Amino acid sequence: MALHRLLDWFARHGTALLAASILAGIACAPLAAATRGVVSPAVALLMTLVLLRIDPAQILAWVRRPWLVAGLSAWVLLACPVIAFGVTRVAGLDGPLGAGLVLMTASCAATTAPAFARLNGLDAEISLLVALVTTALVPFTAPPLALGLLGFDLAISVGGLMLRLLLVVGLPALAALLLRRLLGPARLEAAGRSVDGLVVVVLVVFAFGVMDGVQARLVAEPLWVLGGMALALAGNLGLNALTVLLLRPAGLRMALAAGLLAGNRNQALFLAVLPAAADPGVLLFFALGQVPMFLSPFLLRPIYRRLMQG
Repeated sequence: MALHRLLDWFARHGTALLAASILAGIACAPLAAATRGVVSPAVALLMTLVLLRIDPAQILAWVRRPWLVAGLSAWVLLACPVIAFGVTRVAGLDGPLGAGLVLMTASCAATTAPAFARLNGLDAEISLLVALVTTALVPFTAPPLALGLLGFDLAISVGGLMLRLLLVVGLPALAALLLRRLLGPARLEAAGRSVDGLVVVVLVVFAFGVMDGVQARLVAEPLWVLGGMALALAGNLGLNALTVLLLRPAGLRMALAAGLLAGNRNQALFLAVLPAAADPGVLLFFALGQVPMFLSPFLLRPIYRRLMQG
């Protein structure tokens, strides 16, 4: 019972805990370093827990609207990087920060997006579908965009990404299916808040791990790092707001979830495929981009509540 109350507390304060954890990961370098090795397992566990809370009927409802899913995926993968490129050129950001922002927007939606959506009462089902579709398609969209817009020659292995997708999504989906059958609908529903609390715990550990090395760069180059964080936050919130405005006629709850998808991207995907000649500042920007990803659900939660209550 005490554990249930603790997990319920985590679920109720999830967005605040995520914001605090990303800042704690920066402030406490040993903690970030100690949790770095569990980032990948945390993603797989997170996906399993998220799938336990996903409504299969709602997933099927979105699958029956393929043009909407395809349009939203095209917006995330194609339109957003072109918009980001235009903005960086108008603003004169043609260095590593500008390149990092464009590459960030050329990546697929973050696999954590369904968890963030659920924490804020948004549509987690459309978030899951678009995250999966964009992850499957990014090897075909990101390389030509990176080459055409920035002159970066990306070599994303389709086979390697499909294997990653299988490990991060396929195995958790199988585990979630087995747990659903084992627990049954009634017990799973009763344990729902505890599962949401576990999601927050896993996200907190993930946030610690992805901040490994950021503190050292912050001490060495404080103005550059803070500027990178500000740009990443502006890019995240800007794409979020633009997406919501465009999709508002399709339904507020879905539009808000789509905004999270557009702003939060799987930036770690590019770390292994950027050319050796790429500016180290671009790589650092990808780490800094994790900060707004964990801060934005907390910052936007009051706005979400006001909009959905109105």
